Amino acid sequence: MLSHFIPTLVAALSLGCLTINLGVADETKTAQTGKSVQTIRLWKDKAPGEAKDYPAEGNTTKAGDRGVAGRDVLRIGNVTEPDLKIYMPESEKANGACVLVCPGGGYNILAFDLEGTEVCEWLNSIGVTAALLKYRVPRREGKPAYEAPLQDAQRALNVLRSESESLKIDPKRIGCLGFSAGGNLCTMLTTRYSQLTYPKSDNADELIPRPDFTLLIYPAYMVDKENKQQLASDVVFTKDTPPMFLTMAQDDGLGCENVLIPAMKLNELKVPFSLHLYPTGGHGYGLRDTKNPSQSWPDRAAEWLKHQGFLGSKE
Repeated sequence: MLSHFIPTLVAALSLGCLTINLGVADETKTAQTGKSVQTIRLWKDKAPGEAKDYPAEGNTTKAGDRGVAGRDVLRIGNVTEPDLKIYMPESEKANGACVLVCPGGGYNILAFDLEGTEVCEWLNSIGVTAALLKYRVPRREGKPAYEAPLQDAQRALNVLRSESESLKIDPKRIGCLGFSAGGNLCTMLTTRYSQLTYPKSDNADELIPRPDFTLLIYPAYMVDKENKQQLASDVVFTKDTPPMFLTMAQDDGLGCENVLIPAMKLNELKVPFSLHLYPTGGHGYGLRDTKNPSQSWPDRAAEWLKHQGFLGSKE
C-alpha cells in the first residue's frame, strides 16, 4: 500500500425508490435494508442527443458470467433514461457530505450492485449521502464512449447542488467515486467542468458541475493505449483539479499505470492526492471480500475523506 506518490516507484514499475421527475414523487423501499431511497430522473424528456431506439433496459447477466466473491453481479444494460438513486444515512450519522457513485462496466453495462448499491450502503455507514448514477449505456455509435455518460454526470452534479437543501447535504462537499469505466467518467467530470456538455435544461444548469473531491477505484482508460507511460490524450489535469484518491492492484489486467501515471501528473501540479497500490486484487471487486489486500481500500478512503475534512471537521 502506498499512502502518497513516490516518484521512484513509477520508474520501477514504469433497489427501491422515491421518484422525483422534477416535481413528481412516490416512494418504495430497498429490498436489502427496507430503507427508503429516492430516485431523481435527470432529464424532463429524452436525454440529449438520443435518437436511436434501444432494447428495453434490464439485467443482462447470463448463466456463466463472472461473479465476485461467490455472488452474481447485477449487470444493467440498455439505459436510455438515466437517473439518480439517493441513499440517505441515518440522521444521527449524517455529516452533510455527498458522493456521486459511478459504477463501471466498460461503458457497455453497469455493475449496478457490485459497484453501485453496495457502495452506497458503505457510504451511508460513514455518514455520507450516496447518489447512485444510472448513466446511459452502451456506448453511443460514432461518439466518444464517455460523451453521453458525461452529460448525465454533469447534470447529476448540478441537480444534487440545486437540491442540496432538500437533500440535507453541503453543496461544498459533493464529490464523485467511480470504478473502472466509472472511474474514467469521474475523471472526465473532474477535469471538464468548465464547459457544460449539453444545452441548459433549467436553473440547476446555471451551476458549475465541478466535484469537490474525486475517488478513482481501479480506473480504466487513463493512459495511452500505445504508451502506458503517458496519460490518454483526453485525460487533462490542471492545478485546479480537485483533491483525488486513487487505488488499484498491481495484478490488475488493465495495468496499474492507470493510477501511477495520473498520480505522477497530480504530483507535478501539486494537486492533493492519496495513492494506494496493492500487490494483489485483480480488477472489478468492489467492496466484496475477495481475500486480497485490495479489499482494505474503503478504510483508506474513509481515512482520507476524514483527514481532508470532507466528513466534517478536519483531523
